[in-house]
Order: sequence, then structure tokens, then C-alpha cells
Amino acid sequence: MMRPFVYNALPARVVFGHGTISQVADEVGRLGCRRALILSTPQQQSDAERLASTLGDFAAGVFAGAVMHTPVEVTEQAMGLQRDLGADCTVALGGGSTIGLGKAIALRTDLPQIVIPTTYAGSEATPILGETEGGRKTTQRSLKVLPEVIVYDVDLTLTLPQGLTTTSGLNAIAHAVEALYAEDANPVISLLAEQAIAILAQALPRIKQNPQDREARADALYGAWACGTCLGSVGMALHHKLCHVLGGSFGLPHAETHTVVLPHAVAFNAQAAPEAMTRAARALGVTDAAQGLFELAGELGAPRSLSEIGMPEGRLDDAADFAVASPYWNPRPIERDVIRALLQDAYDGRSPRGASYSKSTETAHV
Repeated sequence: MMRPFVYNALPARVVFGHGTISQVADEVGRLGCRRALILSTPQQQSDAERLASTLGDFAAGVFAGAVMHTPVEVTEQAMGLQRDLGADCTVALGGGSTIGLGKAIALRTDLPQIVIPTTYAGSEATPILGETEGGRKTTQRSLKVLPEVIVYDVDLTLTLPQGLTTTSGLNAIAHAVEALYAEDANPVISLLAEQAIAILAQALPRIKQNPQDREARADALYGAWACGTCLGSVGMALHHKLCHVLGGSFGLPHAETHTVVLPHAVAFNAQAAPEAMTRAARALGVTDAAQGLFELAGELGAPRSLSEIGMPEGRLDDAADFAVASPYWNPRPIERDVIRALLQDAYDGRSPRGASYSKSTETAHV
């Protein structure tokens, strides 16, 4: 039986292929812009400067100060340079940190954005911005931060290190998994989410075996876009709340945090969202979605414990408190003691199979 739903399609222009970075100047002109500020992290500064040189007169300059979790003070620095240079758009070259900076600038200035993702984070396809100020990360949705153009160049991902390939890919999968049991889930996004999970789960092991596999890289980049589209179209739940708390409050690396937390958040919600879990398991080719995600991370050599990525065990109580202070909607009610148990298992790197926090009598039909 088809349940009632609401679906809002997001406006987007996507340019996908090999060597498409050569089309960025055309996209700047298509937006009616003339002076683009190129954004990157310090690690990708040389790539940003190379892009600026290819843009010629379309490049106003480079800001290579993007960092994780989009600190407000970094955004203010970038905006100061944007004003000094008279830039009328931004071009973000990189992963989630750089894309987040472009979004934060757009929120405050309404400048058009062109995004060139070099990882599989998927945030380029969302109207969602997470910012950190005073040690707390907050998120908001606004079409003001949705990039006008996404340029996907598969060639730029061929040299993406294995560790980042794996964790950014699993981060993307998290977006699609959670979309399956979102409060505003709908049949269009659920179909896309299942396809996105499947294509990434198949592509990532192929890339590990051969990082230069162009077909697998293309599949992974398409899957990342699809996962990001899912996240941008529906709401977030427990998984993203926990990751925002852990990343924003304790400085944990974004993609790695998603990788570690995802199997535990899925186990927590499994009984409350059986249809969603059936879809996720089918996409993964397993019978248990949570365990399948945990084993996929292991197969890929990704971190599977919060202790591995720098979480202080003595702050797990604080993390649990922060997570329940202003929780996102979730198919299963959020209880502090149960969340604390989930965090402990995630810290220790335990398998979600048979975890005590996974038991639930609450059932939602999503």
C-alpha cells in the first residue's frame, strides 16, 4: 500500500565525466560571473592554484584555509579575502571541508557556488550546512547554501588515497542508509538510496584492489552524488546527530566518525524501521544491515572504533549528554543510557551483532 508522502526536488546542474575540470571557466561564465574565489584546504593549495591559472581572468584568487567542521572564524577570514578581491562567486575544489566553507560564504553573501568534489562525501548535493563555533556544531537547511553547479571529474579521484576513499565512501553510504528511515522518506529517494548503497558497496572493494580502476571510480563518484541527493532531500536522524556531536564537540575527523558510528546507529534503529533495514541489507547483499556495514568497513581496512580516531573515553558521558540535549527526529525514541551504551560499543570497536542497545519494541513503518 502506497503511503502519503511529500517530495521536493532540488534544483541542481551536474556536469559528470572525465576531464570535466576543463569546463569550469565555461560554468563561471554561464553563471554570469567574472571573478571566482578558489577555495581549498592547505593540503590542496597547489591544486587550487593550478585551477586558478587555468581559469585565467576568471580567477580572482585562492583561499586555501578550509578545515574540518567549518569553523565560523575561518569563514570570516575567507569572506574578508572575498571582499578585498571583489570575487562574485566561489569555486570549491576538494572534499567536505572545502565544500562546507563555500556553503558558509554563500549563506552570508548569496554568492553563486561551483563545487568540484575530490572525495565521495556527497555534501555538494545538499542544502545542508554544519558550522562550528565555541566547540559546538550546529546544522541548518537552506537553499541559499545549495551549490548552483557541481562538476564531477572522475580523473581527480584516481589519486585519492585509499584511506580517504574508504571513509568518504562509507560516509556517503551513511547518508543513503539514514534516508531510508527518515521522517519524510518518500519512494523516489528510497529507490535512489538503495541503488546508491549498492553501487558504492560494490565499487569500494574494487577500488581497494585497483585504485586506478576508472570504471569503479566513476561508479563511486556517481554513488556519492546519489547519496548526497538523498541526504539533501529528506531529514536526518540519530546517526547524523551523533556524528555532529562527536565531530563538532571533540574534533574527530568527519568521514572516519561516520564510518565508525554507522553500524551502531543502524543496529539501534533496526527493529523500529524494518522495511528500511530490509532495503539496506538487500543493497549490501547481506541479511543484517548493521553487521554488513561493520564487516564492509573491516574488509576495506577502515577504522571501526572511536578510540582509533581520537575520542577520549572520559568524554563519552559528555557525548551522550550532548546527543540527547537536542535530538533529531528518529524512528526509535532516544534514551540517554542506551545512547551511552551505543557510544561505548563504538568506542571499543565491538560488533553491533547482539548489542544490548539494539533491542527495541518501537516499530515504525519506514
